[in-house]
Amino acid sequence: MRFSELAGKEVISIDEGARLGIISESDLVIDTESGTIRSLIIPNRGTFLRRRTLVIPFHGIKKIGHDLIIVDLTTMEDENQYLQGLNADR
Repeated sequence: MRFSELAGKEVISIDEGARLGIISESDLVIDTESGTIRSLIIPNRGTFLRRRTLVIPFHGIKKIGHDLIIVDLTTMEDENQYLQGLNADR
């Protein structure tokens, strides 16, 4: 699947049915050796003082539909630990 096919799709939580964002506003972490998606990083708007970024590993993506992507937030990873792990992989 190409990024252009994902662009514009809404990301929805499977547990709450809440809209988390749109792929065009999110980042994909791609393994450059295999070309596979490692994770989806969604900037969560939240409140002004409590903004946080959601890091959803690929296995947390449950369904990619025509207009939306359904994710499981129970698989969410801690943003700081995830970013440190990415830096360690370099």
